[in-house]
Amino acid sequence: MKYDVGTKAKPRALKTPPQSADYTMHLEEIGGRELLVCTVGKTVLHYDPRCIADLHAMLKAHGDWMELGSADEQKDAKAGTVEAWGRAATNPIGGFYGLKKGLRGRFGMYVPPLMEALGLAEVTHDARGNKMRAR
Repeated sequence: MKYDVGTKAKPRALKTPPQSADYTMHLEEIGGRELLVCTVGKTVLHYDPRCIADLHAMLKAHGDWMELGSADEQKDAKAGTVEAWGRAATNPIGGFYGLKKGLRGRFGMYVPPLMEALGLAEVTHDARGNKMRAR
């Protein structure tokens, strides 16, 4: 399924769950592969675009709010969070949805607001401890 996540020429403008930082997302073909590109300041992260449908399906099956739990790749993700699921060997791709070595984390920070903007999820916007659930 295709989602309107923006293009390189016209990326989707988003805010982190606490509404404290701006970033953009778009789909782009890089090296013959379609990637979800997240640009935060000068930092560019890549995610497998399947994460949108896969996360939505997981949240639907979960049926309740789930903590986001964002963490850098070098840090362990808190168990039972969106971040932990986004890097688990048991998710549909069998590991990290983040594709740029060293920058594969922060799935729980950057993907949930996109899901909210696409109408697929609700996300809380507190200073800390944000959660999401499927729509």
